[in-house]
Amino acid sequence: MGKNYRSELVGAFGCPIDENPTGVMEEAAFQAKGLDYRYLTIKVNEGDLEVAMKAVRVLHMRGINLTIPHKVEVLRYLDELSEAAELIGAVNMVVNKDGKLWGENTDGKGFLTSLTNEGITVEGKIVTVLGAGGAARAISVECALAGASKVYIANRDSTRGTELAGLINERTGAAAEYIPWDKALEVPENTDILVNATSVGLYPNVNDKPDVNYDTVKPNMAVSDVIFNDPNTLFLQEAGRRGAKTINGLGMLVNQGAVNFTLWTGVEAPVDIMTQTLKQEFGLA
Repeated sequence: MGKNYRSELVGAFGCPIDENPTGVMEEAAFQAKGLDYRYLTIKVNEGDLEVAMKAVRVLHMRGINLTIPHKVEVLRYLDELSEAAELIGAVNMVVNKDGKLWGENTDGKGFLTSLTNEGITVEGKIVTVLGAGGAARAISVECALAGASKVYIANRDSTRGTELAGLINERTGAAAEYIPWDKALEVPENTDILVNATSVGLYPNVNDKPDVNYDTVKPNMAVSDVIFNDPNTLFLQEAGRRGAKTINGLGMLVNQGAVNFTLWTGVEAPVDIMTQTLKQEFGLA
């Protein structure tokens, strides 16, 4: 067989996506493992996802990541789902298996690993999640499956919030309760882990923070944010000032990226290199 000049393609579809650093991390991992893969960061507007997913097949891409606003919409264009993705009702990564598109959700798995790396377990804990979109669904369901005793869902849209709470109550061993979020949120005082799973604070809106009464954040709480750009969010700064332990979105991004890497390539991900690359990218190394 002659020399192969064709690189294997993976990437991400989203909008906004210009400031998403996943490609830098994945490219460093491909290079470290000697793999001829390329990660393409592609802007796909809302309403254009069907055409973009057809391109995954046409271009023989190995797979794709999905980010805002496509994690739920993409379900319409997939052939198969993992058990977790079916339960969560959202997908953040797809593997192209010889033309069949298989969807998985690695957001919640990455989140749990980031907590574990900080010495935090969700088993028996009470978790309050801000939001009910794709990332919030993944985190809420994975926390419930991992043994959380209760999950509070705070969301402005009551339909989505009550639906997610109902799903957790019906399909997992955890209790769940919807909290209306029509004013500054009072964090339930029995909360052990507080998570911002909304897009509030995502670049370029780095001066925004979720509408929370931050004086209800207590020192015994662990507070996490899914936002990774900028990782030092105002949400985490406010929580830190109240004495809470804070965990930024970089760990979740690295850990879900590592799972994606392995699902696409069949090779164990170089997590240390991926972590270091992201830290350098954000000036944290």
